[in-house]
Amino acid sequence: MKLADVRSKAFAMPLMNPSYPPGPYRFFNREFVVITYRSDPAALEAVVPEPLKLAAPIVKYEFIRMPDSTGFGDYTETGQVIPVTFEGKSGGYCHAMYLDDEAPIAGGREIWGFPKKLASPKIATESDTVVASLHMGSVLCASGTMGYKYKAADKDAVLKALAEPNFLVKIIPHVDGTRARVCELVRYFITNVTLKEAWTGPAALALFPHALCDVAKLPVLEVISGLHFKADLTLGLGEVVHDYLSD
Repeated sequence: MKLADVRSKAFAMPLMNPSYPPGPYRFFNREFVVITYRSDPAALEAVVPEPLKLAAPIVKYEFIRMPDSTGFGDYTETGQVIPVTFEGKSGGYCHAMYLDDEAPIAGGREIWGFPKKLASPKIATESDTVVASLHMGSVLCASGTMGYKYKAADKDAVLKALAEPNFLVKIIPHVDGTRARVCELVRYFITNVTLKEAWTGPAALALFPHALCDVAKLPVLEVISGLHFKADLTLGLGEVVHDYLSD
């Protein structure tokens, strides 16, 4: 293979058989269960990276069912998003994400810098309750429940929240294994949203310690709200807003 061939073919790893195709990445009937809770301010300050600023001692624990997505397929994801501000504007910092599909793990980490790790999240409806969980191996790490379609939510408020920017720290190590080759603060947006339904209701969340799944390090002090909605949307590509290696 010639040098020019390498340059023209190089999109993602592996060179000749990438783990995922080029975008755009569109999601259909994406189902969210978002349990918002109050947490320890000191624990949050310890994980929110500058130049982001903690907006409030709040965490949004998200369980997301993605049955139909272009390029990434059918999978389920869960994780923690922390409300932050950047240059005076509100957004969310993606602190932790766990999912069960190779393509979005590889693509999420390589393109945007999503903090994705392999685990087994689930969402199901049991009678009048939405039941969600996260296992890493045989160990239960998170358990969330919410009343099923308990009360209609404010769709305008949901759309407003979805329109806010999201932030990630993208890290690619150097081949010598001693330092980062890339270390960037990345911003991305969710676009082209069609909100199909949105519900609120009573919710509960429990997080359990695990050596390699650190969701419990942001403890649940008080559950504030539960939100359950479905939407079609496009996961927008990112932009670098801060290069940590240029400081």
